[in-house]
Amino acid sequence: MNGADTAFVLISAALVMLMTPGLAFFYGGMVRVKSALNMLMMSFIALGISSVLYVLYGYSLAFSGDNAGLIGNLDLVGLKGIGAETLTGDDGIPVFAFVLFQMLFAVITPALISGALADRVKFSAWAVFVALWISLVYFPVAHWVWAEGGWLYELEVIDFAGGTAVHINAGVAALAAVLVVGKRIGFKKDPMRPHNLPLVVLGAALLWFGWFGFNAGSALAADGTAANMALNTQVGTGAAVLGWLVYERIRHGAFTTLGAASGAIAGLVAITPSGAHINALGAIVIGLVSGLVCSWAVSLKFKLGYDDSLDVVGVHLVGGLIGTLLVGFLATEGAGLTQFGKQALGAASVMAFTFVATWLLAKLIDLTMGFRATEDDELAGVDQAYHAETAYDYSQAGRSSGGHHTEAATTGEQKKVDA
Repeated sequence: MNGADTAFVLISAALVMLMTPGLAFFYGGMVRVKSALNMLMMSFIALGISSVLYVLYGYSLAFSGDNAGLIGNLDLVGLKGIGAETLTGDDGIPVFAFVLFQMLFAVITPALISGALADRVKFSAWAVFVALWISLVYFPVAHWVWAEGGWLYELEVIDFAGGTAVHINAGVAALAAVLVVGKRIGFKKDPMRPHNLPLVVLGAALLWFGWFGFNAGSALAADGTAANMALNTQVGTGAAVLGWLVYERIRHGAFTTLGAASGAIAGLVAITPSGAHINALGAIVIGLVSGLVCSWAVSLKFKLGYDDSLDVVGVHLVGGLIGTLLVGFLATEGAGLTQFGKQALGAASVMAFTFVATWLLAKLIDLTMGFRATEDDELAGVDQAYHAETAYDYSQAGRSSGGHHTEAATTGEQKKVDA
């Protein structure tokens, strides 16, 4: 056992775990106040569902054996036969450490989809969707990309930490799901501005921090590859922030905090598949391109008429495509048309499979238990409808600085109680 690498992978896994609550804050601040808690819960339920299913059969389907390059087998159901001293071949780390690390990728990938469906889906239907989607879409695609025998792995498609398996996968799934669920009431008519921009920036910062574990940890060793990936994660993300803000200033006349936070995520997405195979200058190029293009891409939903609430398609699908394709030309070794063709084939195959499979799953849920919230619940707010809570307790607004009710505040609160 390599103690240093084991510690590095365990710490990286903890950083990746933090990304899902970070995503919850990022999305939670972007929605209207009546849906803020629901947005948090859509990420938190993924922590529960994906963690359990990954142990039961997810790890086995993704990484045990191979069937025609498409899926693993069930030899390791319930982590059967794996003990504390079982190591991952030449890596010298416990299999349990690798399972934990990969499990947290399976957690955050469906959580990414949730932003596209904000404000308007049943929480129970979302939970069923997560369970079915990771089982029938995520586990097979993870096998394609990262498992020995997986057809994209054998084709030598570059995806160091999840450009295809995580971001393109989640982005195109988000598009398929919103086409089934439909638009929010008032889409393109009512203002749907973020209710808490500081929360958005906090979420983006936690994601940026956790992404070092996501990206560098994928080296599975505390070595030069991990260091290069960590450096490029920082540099590429910084360049993407600048690219997004430049486009925003030219197009809309302002440098917004929402743009800075969104640009950071776009850069993190784009550097995920590519960062270990490029140098720092390549990371700057990928970051700038992702910031500029994703900033433009988020406006497409208004032109094309699909309601991707929090721009999952514009950031994760487009950003994932940019990183996956550009590494074909910018990789420090083997770059060229041949590698670019492999990258394009990998991206296209994941998009085609995931779109069809996700559309069918969403349609099945919609036809059986109903995916969409009722009109009354959507208008009133899904927080109250599904969680019996609100994000902010406005009843405390009438308290004086000394902690005592003023007479006017007390009277006002009593009137609310009487009503």
